[in-house]
Amino acid sequence: MLNKCLLATSVLSLTSGALLAGTPPAPPVETPPGPPLVTGTLSLLMDSHFVSYGQDIWRAGQSWEDPLFHPSLAVNFNLTSNFTFFVGTWMDINDNLESNSTLGNRVQEIDVWAGMSYTMDKFKFTLINQYWNYGGNTEKIIDFRVDYSGMLNPYLLLHGRFDRGAAEAFGEGVVVQVGINPTTKCGPVTLAAPIALSYDTHNYHGGQAGFGFASAGLNATLPVSKHVALTASVDYFYTNDNVIVTNPDEGFIRGRAGVVITF
Repeated sequence: MLNKCLLATSVLSLTSGALLAGTPPAPPVETPPGPPLVTGTLSLLMDSHFVSYGQDIWRAGQSWEDPLFHPSLAVNFNLTSNFTFFVGTWMDINDNLESNSTLGNRVQEIDVWAGMSYTMDKFKFTLINQYWNYGGNTEKIIDFRVDYSGMLNPYLLLHGRFDRGAAEAFGEGVVVQVGINPTTKCGPVTLAAPIALSYDTHNYHGGQAGFGFASAGLNATLPVSKHVALTASVDYFYTNDNVIVTNPDEGFIRGRAGVVITF
């Protein structure tokens, strides 16, 4: 009896060993690499219009005869895979007020900002503190934005203006903007079709509270190397002249083209 038990135990051990020997090893768990600690974008863009939340700042209207140079630089510090701190600057360069510019030859405005973003699944939450410097004045801006990564890439933006200093003609206020930005690939070209709507509080743009603007556009981006891409876009803006009172035309088209360098 003892010999039979020992024999059975041996057979079970051999069978178990054979089964284990025939089982492929579990693949190693690979953690995808996180983003580099520091990334950034340098944009060198020419615009037909300077548009700020529907306001045609230089009152170009239907004209494309006076292009504006708008360079910008953004640097991201990717502290974790879903948390980023960033800083940046943007400039409006043209000869519209060359003799009155307080920032330098043809530099009409310099904006600087710092902020943070947090990604949770398909949601991205961004908070930005900005200072817009132009004409001897400084506007403090706080933006809060929520993006959802999906087929239409919808977003909600809350834009607030505070501490406007001497430039009190328009007072302080809030803009609520909603939009979508569906994106697709067409060969090497990335196409986007942004659509946006806004609501302004009273006197933000010098007028009543209510619907501010609606815009729809088409953007094309073509990479020419790993870090360099060409971009061009057109956007149509329809604005409410009871809310945004300074625009020369209720409707106008903005054109944009330039180079985007990432690092």
